[in-house]
Amino acid sequence: MKHLLSIAIIILLSSSFASAQDFCKGDFNYDKSVAADDVATFLEHFGRNPFTIPCPPDGPTPVPKTGQTTSYATGDDGDLERGVPLVTPRFTDNLDGTVTDNQTGLIWLKNANCFGTRSWNNALSDCNGLSDGSCGLTDGSSAGEWRLPNYKELISLVDVENYNPALPTGHLFTNVQSTFYWSSSTGAYYAGDAWYVSMGSGYVNDYTKSDFYYVWPVRGGH
Repeated sequence: MKHLLSIAIIILLSSSFASAQDFCKGDFNYDKSVAADDVATFLEHFGRNPFTIPCPPDGPTPVPKTGQTTSYATGDDGDLERGVPLVTPRFTDNLDGTVTDNQTGLIWLKNANCFGTRSWNNALSDCNGLSDGSCGLTDGSSAGEWRLPNYKELISLVDVENYNPALPTGHLFTNVQSTFYWSSSTGAYYAGDAWYVSMGSGYVNDYTKSDFYYVWPVRGGH
């Protein structure tokens, strides 16, 4: 039965009168009947099936605005301000040593400099071992719930309208260092490098994992 469903979905998606994008939106009548409710029914039952998953579970991934509102040339970021609007308030202080980013749902350690500078491997272990009672935490978290953020999670904090730190105005974090923070993402060109983000300017690069940068733990996320 599973194989038959998968084959049926593949045939539907590859048919000449419908694209996968149209199928996921339900924007066409795939069997050319008068009524189009068969599309909605098919999507409801099989469109997000666990076998081939032709449709993203949450739809297209939204890209938020960068925060830049100053324009330096026609058509630049500050002029167009493309992206999903940033939520207000952007952050919530949970009063337990953590801050929630309401844009992403990620929960960050409020103290952005609990560990000082660390090598990449030590940064990973510091985050993995973080728990309630350390770094000002009273959130009931256990070791293994925290982690070093990946490259995209870390850069999601950056607001390019600001510098020193390059964070949204009114952020609720403490001890933010206007310099480099490790991400958990390894460089593709050389596995001995990892990506980092400068919280001074929003600058991004990768460098040797043996170097010493700051550590900013996060938990939650998809």
